[in-house]
Amino acid sequence: MVRILFLGDIVGKPGRAIVHEILPQITKEHDIELTLANAENSAGGLGVTPDTLQSLRKTGINGFTLGNHIWRYDSIISSLENDHDVIKPANLPPATPGKNYMILTARNGAKVGIISLLGRVFMEPIDCPFRRGEEVINEVSKETRIIIIDIHAEATAEKIALAWHLDGKCSAILGTHTHVQTADEQILPGGTAYISDVGMCGPYHSVIGMEISRVLTRFITGIPQKWEVANGPTLFNAVLLEIDEKSGKTQKIERITIKKPNSM
Repeated sequence: MVRILFLGDIVGKPGRAIVHEILPQITKEHDIELTLANAENSAGGLGVTPDTLQSLRKTGINGFTLGNHIWRYDSIISSLENDHDVIKPANLPPATPGKNYMILTARNGAKVGIISLLGRVFMEPIDCPFRRGEEVINEVSKETRIIIIDIHAEATAEKIALAWHLDGKCSAILGTHTHVQTADEQILPGGTAYISDVGMCGPYHSVIGMEISRVLTRFITGIPQKWEVANGPTLFNAVLLEIDEKSGKTQKIERITIKKPNSM
């Protein structure tokens, strides 16, 4: 059995701070053997840079998935091209820099494949995550039966439909992007774990991590606002997976939620 922790979207400096504070304790408490995270909002709340990735590596995170804000900072291209522990969404156009998947080694020696996909409902036009997901799984399964998919998508229906489509073909399908942890964690009949959204690591007196007044102004007046990461109490959201190494089937999925009253 391999124990894998997956962190929800890390939002800006407050998100990075709570990961630095909480993750070592969680890793020890739960005997975590591999830690993964969605880092696409880790730089200023929108986007990611090599510097924020390096900061998060120091917390013990072993691998990073990204999402629709992947191109916010040009500097991320060097990480996508050169770093072994960060991947682009596999259904981006083939010519974009970065790997379609990564295979990492857990502390117990187990090989773990990680795939990132973007949804299409209420999002930018992109290649089909259902077809592309299956294609990449076929590649990864030549090297390991333990396969984790991050589906970075807006619509719950699209996420769970993908899970049913790929049930039994991968170990887990974990939703990200909406920043609100859902209470629908389950293991499907084929052994694939699922949750609609892992949640976020970031400020929870906020609108999905962003400063409340600016978001309200946008909704009430329609006037565009520059988003700013909120301050105040922070939240750590993650899921813990226990996966059978031989079959690749998940035996347990558990939500983790920790709130801290500290201010940033």
